[in-house]
Amino acid sequence: MNESDARTALSQRLAELNRLDALSAEDRAPVTLQQDSVGRLSRMDAMQQQAMAQAEERRREAERARIRAAFARLDEGEWGWCVRCGEKITEGRLRNDPSVAACLSCASGEN
Repeated sequence: MNESDARTALSQRLAELNRLDALSAEDRAPVTLQQDSVGRLSRMDAMQQQAMAQAEERRREAERARIRAAFARLDEGEWGWCVRCGEKITEGRLRNDPSVAACLSCASGEN
C-alpha cells in the first residue's frame, strides 16, 4: 500500500465513522423519565441501549485519534515505519489497517 492509497483508505474510514455517529445520535441521547408511558423495564432497556451506543462512540473516537495520528505520520514521511523500534511495518499489516503505528513484534510486546 502506498501513501496515496493509505490517505484514501483513511479518509474513507473517517467518513464511515462520521456516518455511524450520525446514525447513532438518537441512541446516545439522554433517556427521559416518562413513568406514565414507559415502564421501568423499558426504561432500563433504553438506558442499556444508550450505554452501548456511548461506548461505541468512544471506540469510534479512539479510532479517529489513530487515524489523525496516521495522517500526521504521512505528512511527516514517517508512515509505514514502527513508532517504537523504527522498523518497516509489513505491507499486509498496513493494508489491513493503514492507521497502525507499530510493527507486529512491538504490538505483540516482543520488542
